[in-house]
Amino acid sequence: MVKACVAGASGGIGQPLSLLLKGCPLIDELSLYDVVNTPGVAADLSHISSPAVVTGYLPADDGMKKAFAGCDLVVIPAGIPRKPGMTRDDLFKINAGIVRDLIKGVAEACPKAFVLVISNPVNSTVPIAAEVLKAAGVFDPKKLFGVTTLDVVRAETFVASITGEKNPSKLNIPVIGGHSGETIVPLFSQAKPAVDIPAKDYDALVNRVQFGGDEVVKAKDGAGSATLSMAYAGFRFAEKLVRAIKGEKGVVEPSFVYLPGVAGGDAIVKATGCEFFSVPIELGPSGAEKAIDVVNSANDAEKKLLEACYTGLKGNISKGVEFIQNPPPK
Repeated sequence: MVKACVAGASGGIGQPLSLLLKGCPLIDELSLYDVVNTPGVAADLSHISSPAVVTGYLPADDGMKKAFAGCDLVVIPAGIPRKPGMTRDDLFKINAGIVRDLIKGVAEACPKAFVLVISNPVNSTVPIAAEVLKAAGVFDPKKLFGVTTLDVVRAETFVASITGEKNPSKLNIPVIGGHSGETIVPLFSQAKPAVDIPAKDYDALVNRVQFGGDEVVKAKDGAGSATLSMAYAGFRFAEKLVRAIKGEKGVVEPSFVYLPGVAGGDAIVKATGCEFFSVPIELGPSGAEKAIDVVNSANDAEKKLLEACYTGLKGNISKGVEFIQNPPPK
């Protein structure tokens, strides 16, 4: 039996993510939590002829506690979306508080659950989650994931459009670092099967992977951000994790994790100077079973990108930790 919860289930990412999870045969129970509309979203999804039993909760009557109780997996897309002209940093002030409060709920109601953080800015919200779980005495680094799969999905898609690969998901391209702008570093040199990126296209391709979110915000013209592609990416990671939890071997996907708590992580901390970093993670029954060091195999062009990544990422991580250790005045 696998019980999953989507926290922020009524939003632009939450609804399509909940739909994908409802259709997943590996999920037996799906609970939805949000501050509005959740019973309606749950009723709508409950009519779909797939195994998962769906329930929806609002904050009233201990709704968060009821939604999280007994969960094996909590996926958190809650928060406000990015609007035109808004940086991921602008999102911080609002989304940091939302994530903090949800993680407190997880610590109380389902401390052993796997936690998947989608809420931006991931580079800061994952350290926030770690600090809250530490304070509650229930932090397991193998069970906390920042979902960076959208960067991987974009890299696969954009490279396929250059190479002519008809099924982009057949490509395996490590995308490492963080989950915003220059902290996102695609390692095209380590793609499997190998890909040949023409030199004239390289810089534009890197930029498109790093700033693909801006492309969507602009195209939606003020009406939203990357919600459908993010829901797909969140589902892809969640489904891989559930397969690994159930014993499937060889499941690997990049994720933003606390490296000192994961086997193989210390070498990557030494190379990057960052305790939180996204690298390919071998998933298993205990969660993040091994961090795979692809950093030291980066080519010269990628090493330059990584230098910029380290600087930006260290600031983002510190900001998240600081938010919990020295909370801003209310």
